[in-house]
Order: sequence, then C-alpha cells, then structure tokens
Amino acid sequence: MSQRKWYQLSTDETLETYRVNAREGLSEKEVTRNKEEYGENVIIEKQKISPIILFLNQFKDFMVLVLVGAVLISGLLGEFLDAITIIAIIIMNGILGFIQEFRAERSLRALKEMSAPTARVIRNGVEMSIKASELVPGDLILVTGGDRIPADIRFINTNGLQVEESALTGESVSVTKHHEAIEEDEVPLGDQRNLGFMGTMITKGTAKGVVVKTGMDTEMGKIADLIQNTESAETPLQHRLEQLGKILIALSIGLTIMVVVAGILHGQPTYGMFLAGVSLAVAAIPEGLPAIVTIALALGVQRMIKRKAIVRKLPSVETLGCASVICSDKTGTLTQNKMTVTHLWMEDKILEVSGDGYRPAGELKHKGKTMDVQKDSSIRRLMQISVLCNNATLQKTSDKQNKKRNIKQQTDWTIEGDPTEGALLVLGAKAGMTYSSLQNLYQREKELPFDSERKRMSVIVKHQGGKLICTKGAPDLLLDRCSYALWEGKVTPLNETLRKKILSANEAMARSALRVLGLAYRDIRTSESQDDGETLENNLIFVGLTGMIDPPRKEVHDAIFKCKKAGIKTVMITGDHQTTAEAIARQLGIVYKDGGRTINGKQLVELSDDDLDQIIDDVNVFARVSPEHKLRIVKSLQRKGHVVAMTGDGVNDAPAIKAADIGISMGITGTDVSKEASALVLSDDNFTTIVSAIEEGRGIYENIRKFIRYLLASNVGEILTMFIAMMMGMPLPLVPIQILWVNLVTDGLPAMALGVDQAEDDLMKQKPRPAKENIFGRRLGWKIISRGIVIGICTLAAFWIVLRENPGDPDTLVKAQTVAFSTLVMAQLIHVFDCRSSQSIFHRNIFQNMYLVIAVVSSVLLLLGVLYIDFLQPIFKTVGLGLNEWSLVLVFAGIPSFFFGAGSIFKTMFRKKKKIKFSSKPMAR
Repeated sequence: MSQRKWYQLSTDETLETYRVNAREGLSEKEVTRNKEEYGENVIIEKQKISPIILFLNQFKDFMVLVLVGAVLISGLLGEFLDAITIIAIIIMNGILGFIQEFRAERSLRALKEMSAPTARVIRNGVEMSIKASELVPGDLILVTGGDRIPADIRFINTNGLQVEESALTGESVSVTKHHEAIEEDEVPLGDQRNLGFMGTMITKGTAKGVVVKTGMDTEMGKIADLIQNTESAETPLQHRLEQLGKILIALSIGLTIMVVVAGILHGQPTYGMFLAGVSLAVAAIPEGLPAIVTIALALGVQRMIKRKAIVRKLPSVETLGCASVICSDKTGTLTQNKMTVTHLWMEDKILEVSGDGYRPAGELKHKGKTMDVQKDSSIRRLMQISVLCNNATLQKTSDKQNKKRNIKQQTDWTIEGDPTEGALLVLGAKAGMTYSSLQNLYQREKELPFDSERKRMSVIVKHQGGKLICTKGAPDLLLDRCSYALWEGKVTPLNETLRKKILSANEAMARSALRVLGLAYRDIRTSESQDDGETLENNLIFVGLTGMIDPPRKEVHDAIFKCKKAGIKTVMITGDHQTTAEAIARQLGIVYKDGGRTINGKQLVELSDDDLDQIIDDVNVFARVSPEHKLRIVKSLQRKGHVVAMTGDGVNDAPAIKAADIGISMGITGTDVSKEASALVLSDDNFTTIVSAIEEGRGIYENIRKFIRYLLASNVGEILTMFIAMMMGMPLPLVPIQILWVNLVTDGLPAMALGVDQAEDDLMKQKPRPAKENIFGRRLGWKIISRGIVIGICTLAAFWIVLRENPGDPDTLVKAQTVAFSTLVMAQLIHVFDCRSSQSIFHRNIFQNMYLVIAVVSSVLLLLGVLYIDFLQPIFKTVGLGLNEWSLVLVFAGIPSFFFGAGSIFKTMFRKKKKIKFSSKPMAR
C-alpha cells in the first residue's frame, strides 16, 4: 500500500482503497483492524543506548588506551603529577565525546514535536477530536488554517487551501492545494498538490482528506528513518590523530627498546636503562596532544561564536577548514526567505523596485530614473490594489525581540500571513500606502477568496463615491476577466494588441524566475450591488503586473567568490523550481552562462549511483529534490573524495546534514530537527559566516600542525640524543627526571600557545587540503625529522664537548648532562618560533603572538629554577652553569632554527633570481 502513487488516484478511488464513506468515515471495527495492520501514527525511535554505555564507549579509542598505559607507567615511575594530568585529559575528552553524541540524538525528539498532538476526525458519521497518534489509514479528517497536518493525507475536498511546506520541500512560499488527480507518473514532492504531509502547516483555507500514510510510512517518518540510519562521518581530524597515535606508539616503543638494549650492551646498569627507557617512552608518546587539540578547538569555538557561528561538535571546526564543497539549501540560506516585489510592468514599461527585505523603504525606477508615485495615477492605483486586496499584516518587531533573536536592527520588520501578500503589502508601504492610511477612504465589505480553480482573489471595498472591486491573480486567467486596461492614465479597451503585450511581459518575467501576479479593478455600479462574486469579477480594468522573488542575500555573492578563490565549490540543493533555482544561482555566481550544470529531481531519479558519480563534479544546481535526493548527492560527493559541508534549515535537510562531513544549520529560521542534526549553527543565518568559519577552521588545523611539528621534532630530538649516545657507548646525556620535565613543562606551555597563533596571510588563497592527506603531508614529516635530527645532534655535541674535559669525573658528567638538558630545552624554545611559519623563523614577527612569548619566557624561568635553586638541583640532577657553558648552550640551541632559516632565505632569493632571468626579454629597438 505504501508504494501506491496516491496523487494519481481520483477522490473516489482514494475512498474506495480504504472502503471509507465520504460522510461517515471509518467504523470502530475498521479503525481497530487498520490499527492492527499499520500500527500507531508515531515516529519510532531505535532502542536507545544507555547513557552509561554511551559514556564508556568514549574510552575505546586507540589513543585513549595508549594514554591509560602511560598513566600506569608514570605511576610505576612515581611521576604522579604526570599520571594525574593524563587522567584529567582522558576524562575531559570522554565527557566532551559523550555530550556530543547525547545531544545528536535529540534530532528525533525534535522531529516528533513537529507532529500534531490532536486531529479532527469523522468516525461513524460523528466529528470528534482524537490524539494524532490514534489516526489510522482510511481516517477521514478535517483541517483548517493554523492546523498542523497530523499524517500524510489525500485531499478529497479543498476550499482556498494553502499549506506552508518549506521545512519539508524547501519551497519558499505557501503552496496552493487541490483535490484533483494528477496524471503524471513521477511527480516531485513539492508538486504533489493534492497531498498534505505530516508536520506541515495549513496557512489558509479548509479541507477534508483521507489519511493514506501514518507513522514511519509518512514523508516525515522516512526522514526520521534516514536520520537514524545515517552514520555521522568520522572527521578528518579524528582519523589523523588516531593514525598519528599509532605511528608514534610504534616508533617510540621500537626506538626506546633499541636505546635500552644498546645501553645495556655498552655496560650501562640494567635498572637505570630500564628507567631511562620508560621515561623516554612516556616522553615520546604525546599524551598532551589530545588536550592541546581540545584547547585549540575550544579557543577556536570562542572566536567563532563572536563571528556568529555556534559549534556543537568540536572536531567539526577543523573539518570545515578542509571542506572542498559546500552544499547549500537555497531558501533562507542563500536567499532572504522574504518574498519581495522587485519589478513592475505597467503601460509597456518595466519598473524596478529597490529596497531590502520587508523594510518599507525603497524607490521605483524606470531606466534609472526615480518615479514620482504621487504624480502617477496608474502607479497609485496599482499600489492601492496591492494593499486593499490583501490579508497579510506588516509588523515592526521591538528591540527586545531583536535582542532575543540575536538579529541586527535592520531586520526589524516581519510579515504575518501569506508571503506573497506580504510582498504586495511592502510594495504599497514603500509608496507610503498602508492599510491604516487607506482605512479612512476604503472599508472592506466582502472578500472573494483565492482557490486553485479561480486562481484569483477579490475584495469589495466601499468608499465615499460608491464601491470598488480590487482583484489579483494569475495574469493569463485574470485577463479573461478584463475588458479594459489602464494605459497612460486612461481607461482603454483591452484589444488583442494590448493583450499580447501583457502576456509577452508575463512570460518574460516568469523566465526570470519571478512569481507574477496581475492586478485589476473596476467601479461597481449601484445596480450591481446584489450580483454574486463571479459576475462582479467581469469587465475588470487591467492595471499591471507585479514580479516577486525571494531575493538572494546581498553579501552571499562575495562569500561565494571567496570560496571559489579558496578552491571551494558551492552547490545549490533546493526543493524549489528549476527556473527559480537557476536564476538565483546566476545572480550569486554559482553558475555562469558558460559553465555549471543544473539537474532536477526527476532527472536525478533516472541516474544510477555510478552515473551520478560521473557527473557530480559538473553539477552546480540541484532543483526540485527530495530529502532522499539530498542524501544521495552528499554521499556521491563523498565517494568522489570531497569533504562536504551541508547547510540547511528545514526538516528535509536533516538527514543530509547528519551524513555530511560537517552539517550546518540556520539559527534563526532553522527547525529544531536541522539544528540537532548539525555540527555548526549559524546564529545570523548568514552564508558569509560559513566563510569566516572556514577561515577559522583552516587556521585551527594549521595551528594543530604547528604544535604537532613542535612536539614531535622535540621528541625526535630527545630520542635521537639518547639513541646515538647509547649506540656510541657514551654515558646517558639525560637522566629520566630531566626527560619527563622537558616533556611536561617545556613541551606543554609553548605548544598550547601555538594553538592560538594567528593565521598566515595566504591561508584563504590555498586550495583545500585533500580529505585523505596524511597529517605529515606538505613536507611536515621532513621538517619534523630534519629539525629533530639537528636538535639531537646539537644537544649531543654540547654534551660531548663538556664531557671530554674530564670524561671519568662524576661532576663533569653532571655538568655535561646539565648542558645537554639546557641545550635541548633552549633549542626547543627557539624552534617553537620556527614552527609558526611554513617557511622559516625569519618570515614572521616573533612578537605577534604574545601568548607564545610569555610561554617561552615562563619555560626559560622554570629552566633557570631547576638549575639554580638549591633544593631542586639534587632532584633534577643539575648544577648551575657559568657564562662559558651558557655561550655553548645558546650557540648549539640556535643552530637548528637559524640553519634552516638561512636555507629558506637562500632558496627564496635563488627562485626570485631564476624567475627574473627567465622572464627577461630583449629590449625592443
């Protein structure tokens, strides 16, 4: 039954399917039978995981298990401070992961809340109100303006019915519904005009319908199923950190074993080498890495909140930084979600209407010249009809409401009622005409409502000189009711020439994706006062055409250009019509005349996954698509290797938002369902905020790479210092406590300060990094190894120079170890400034990041403390150093960074010289 195309059935066939009487409804017996067969009309959730199990699952991660091992080792060594620090890191990461997963499951509860609590139903010939959950297929229900549709229904009778479906289909205006059968075979969800869907809202009119789908069989139920069965993708950051952890563990354990074995073979004490080896292993495993990543992300989150982006899942910050495609919903995301009259056609002239959104301020221009509304009687008449033939209201929101909604002062006007009528109301207000200003002149007597057959609406108003009928509707049908036209300020017979001009203008405006309405009027004679509505709507005087559209946000065009410059493709995915979608896409620069393909939902259905994968990179606009289509598009892009960001505000966007590498929802217009499924919420609903978030995400990832570079180069230096010394049969250059001290203090503070480092200038001019890029990509691995080797060699060289003064003297050994210890610390503290730049230490101002300067100064003071405070010297096995030793320390500590810095400058100069030589041309004679 769920596979039947209900929109193709006539009302009689629909009633016959469930053997329901159009007056009596179902009997109690039939209700019981259908309930047993189809179940309750509820959104079913999968069995929930216990919060305790959910929390414990956070500790299954490989890196977490390694950190647990590090806790045990630190405890055995008596390094309880180190152990406590690691435990705190593990618990903090576990809590963060638990909160993220727990909050993600709220999306289904939000979806449930969109279903109506009650429904008016006819059973056994009696109208009654029941719980919506008790509805069964075949039930006869009644709906009216303001009701939320409680199940998927096939309308069998409608009266001026309009339904707001933007949350489900993405269409920006209320949809007119009817009860006639639709003969087409494949009809997109938004065009199934004889069906009503669970969770959508009746904005106008009344209807009777038969419930055809309930619970999980409804369109809303299908979305719930998609959300539950869509796995959230592992973020690139999570994947890379796990990959990094495994590599480091293997390397550090392997090298540590080699150091221990080499030391024992060269006569070092077994117990001492075991302690040194374990200390080296603890130092080599970057247990501080998850904490520093978390801190960097958390600080990034604070910066993003200031830029109107609210992060719900920490790793998503970094993920957004490597996004290669942004899939954006149109309505409310790229556009303002405010229907606006932008063009008028009158007397063979196109008039442009300026203004922003619902703010009643703007001008009418013809060929760049501002029109004087007060002096043009035809324009005044059009404005009067726009305001009088209208049921919407224009309201100014209070400052308190603005503050609560976190929106700027310029968006302080709202429309109550149909968006199309709202657009006409704002048009009149821009010319100084409002309902209150016309109330003293015109009083409404009667309304002839809009319906799907008439496709027009009329009002009869009384004024001092008599009565007037004002009409608006579909231009082609309205013209059939017109006998005259207002032309150059005079009423002229509507001949065939004028009719063709009007229809041609209507077609031209429709091709520009404008929603076109015709406006007409006439005076009602006293003898006609008793005539019915249909008669009064004859012999009308045609005034003009209004063209309206949900306009794009002004700032979005520049944001899309920035994305393009940064190598990020923007794709529009919308439930709206293809013509409208293409027009908006052209205005925003998503598609151009010479590039950018558009396909609709019907074409998408005909494509297999393989066919879709073949063309996906060429498509810029997907129009008239369903929630399942959006999910297919996201998955296809992911199969092609893209990191996908999906933005949206409706229920229909939720499954794709959850499946994307990063889901982005709208904070003001977004539904609770889309917000709960997302990782990032834009508090200002502004597409440009995504660009800011991308920049922030890229900066955070680069900062993560910076402190990975710093930590690992330092660790490589420590391991190689010990390894080479053991292989050469030398004494231990560093004692275990010194290794642990370097790991805890010297590595910690500067690494954290790198997490707040400013981004380099060319950050948004680079292409997105590949989704599968190794954490050591772009020569990072080479920089780590090369700097680590040089740091290790310089540390060992300083140790050997002091040691050779008196090789057998224990005091000399302690001094040599102190020099090695100090050289290693200072080399790392100088190297941290080298890590700020992708080029060298000379390419950035070291005082730009004052947090780093303070961290380095703090680390130097701590070093001086363990060298010169008497009671710390025996603990850390150090002695005070003199001027000669400090000269030696600073020279060898500076060699790694300055050596590679000089090399970088030389290469840059060589490239410039080569470029000049290559580009030089002989002078023209």
